[in-house]
Amino acid sequence: MKPAACQVGIAIQCALFAAFAWSAPAFAQAPAAAPASASMKIGYVDIKRLVDNSPQMIEAKARMTREFSQRDDAIKADDAKLAALKQRFERDSAIMTKADADTLKREIDASERANKRMKDEARAEINARSATESNRILTLIQDTAIEYARAQGYDLVVPSPVVYASPRLDITDAVLQRLKTLDAGAAKP
Repeated sequence: MKPAACQVGIAIQCALFAAFAWSAPAFAQAPAAAPASASMKIGYVDIKRLVDNSPQMIEAKARMTREFSQRDDAIKADDAKLAALKQRFERDSAIMTKADADTLKREIDASERANKRMKDEARAEINARSATESNRILTLIQDTAIEYARAQGYDLVVPSPVVYASPRLDITDAVLQRLKTLDAGAAKP
């Protein structure tokens, strides 16, 4: 039985070889890929640096800080009131009547729930607004990088981080300068 199994294996190998040999000329005749051009222009951009330093993102952060500062102040004031209530409860609960102590404890619990709800709502709104602003600015950064690359004749621009790239391929500063120009143009009436 071994010789028959061996013959089947040889037959399969021969069939595969014949199929490969038959199709090899077709592969050989396929047009070769275009050789890489020696004049190909490649660059990269450091997206994190653009996000951190773009005037649009800096302004968006400042605007959100101003916008949410009143809410933040209200939260801090409510936290201070809650801390005062807790301090009063710890200090005076031993000399209060049971009914007064229970009333103060319920007020503390209600304040804690209200403060937590206010913080959660503020956090959710800030996160949503932050995501919206970030997406808008990331789109602007990407569009500006593409516009710069096309204007300068780049064939390929990749985002950082890259494993290695020569500093001469870094176009981040040029894109950042364009973003600053866009911001200066938008600031003028």
